[in-house]
Amino acid sequence: MAQRFGGRYSPGLGSQDDNRNPPPAAQIRHPLASRPKYVTIAALPFLFGAFFQDPAGMAGNLAAFGVIASGMWMTREGLAAEAAYQVRRVARRPAIPRKLFGSVLTGLGLGLGMAEPGSLAGAGIVGATGMVLHWLAFGADPMRDKGIAATDGFQGERAQKMIDEAEGHLAQMRDAIRAVGDRQLDARVERFAATVGDLFDRVRSNPGDLSAARRYLGVYLMGARDATVKFADLYRQTWDPKVRASYGTFLDDLEKDFSAKSRRLLEGDRTDLEIEISVLRERLAREGVRTAEATGDPAQLDAPRTETARFLDGLLTPDRDKAR
Repeated sequence: MAQRFGGRYSPGLGSQDDNRNPPPAAQIRHPLASRPKYVTIAALPFLFGAFFQDPAGMAGNLAAFGVIASGMWMTREGLAAEAAYQVRRVARRPAIPRKLFGSVLTGLGLGLGMAEPGSLAGAGIVGATGMVLHWLAFGADPMRDKGIAATDGFQGERAQKMIDEAEGHLAQMRDAIRAVGDRQLDARVERFAATVGDLFDRVRSNPGDLSAARRYLGVYLMGARDATVKFADLYRQTWDPKVRASYGTFLDDLEKDFSAKSRRLLEGDRTDLEIEISVLRERLAREGVRTAEATGDPAQLDAPRTETARFLDGLLTPDRDKAR
């Protein structure tokens, strides 16, 4: 399909966005994403050899190839989920251990391909070996949440459900802009999506912030999606630079609002941290632990207590310096 490309010398397009907008973000891809394809190709002898077998052998070979191909598809999905998990600062572990299921299916497929009357034990050994080799080749699924504090499970589920809906709105925005065929607009929407992703991370790490961010994840993103769809339809018909400029200004204002909200949530977390540290310092003081500033003589403190006091001072000091 023909695409409209924009650049410095394209008619009707300004040059300001060239310096401001980054190139489109690369698609998230796991470094091992190509390996399942080669394993599937290696299993083709089961498929081709099935047509030279008796009915039972044909069924076994076809089943072996189908199960291995299914296992590789499951593995590829697991690698994609792991790649998305790795690039996020805050993420939940995949709900389904896809690579584990792919390993089981691969071992089962190899076992079916090698199974013959009187040699089932050998087929089982081959299948188990295939599972081990699959684990060595592709690794294990992420099994722990990353950057998420232990919170109420119900609150965390609510936050994740809201984020999933918000990511759906972003996906629709990307699809609408992609249909326009303008790389600068694609990059601009990706930059906005990255800003929204920071807010997603804040809510994932602290689901208690969901009530404060609900309007941004719901109403504002829905409005941005609807405005983007209408802009894409109108711009493809008119190619009016004024319409394009108005949409860019709209995204700028919206991006500032999302950035400000993320900063406010972060400042709230920092305030909570300072309160918790102050309370902890008071408790340590009641038990005889004093900082060097309080006692004036650090040599009087034993080593563990001195390190504790220094740690607490170090957490608060950088933030105070920045505030000044």
